[in-house]
Amino acid sequence: MLTGGQLAGLIVAVFWAVLVAFISLTLLKLSRLLGEAGDVVRELGDQAAPLMDDMARTVKRANEQLGRTDVITKQVAGVTQNVSAVTTVMTSVVGGPLVKAAAFSYGVRKALRNGDGDGRAASGRPQLQARSTGKGRR
Repeated sequence: MLTGGQLAGLIVAVFWAVLVAFISLTLLKLSRLLGEAGDVVRELGDQAAPLMDDMARTVKRANEQLGRTDVITKQVAGVTQNVSAVTTVMTSVVGGPLVKAAAFSYGVRKALRNGDGDGRAASGRPQLQARSTGKGRR
């Protein structure tokens, strides 16, 4: 028969054996997990180099396209300036004489309607006198 001390020692030994078994199973699972993580990291490393090369080619092509877009933008800006200059020239060439012709025809019509010669228009309002400086309207 076992004494109390021997029984306690046997219980402690069984407890330690069970504890060591659980710890060894946990460490075994952890080593498998670390091995799989190492495999994943290795695969990522193998795939990263081609991905980086592809990304570098893509960025290079994007930069080339941006350079072309910059040239096109500069050319469009030049065309816009040319159109603005042509518009300004056409406004000054056609617009000024057209306004003067309209004003002249308006004055002729008013003069023809105002046949009484008292300096008043048909509406009865007095007409303003023209400037005597001779510069005219600009």
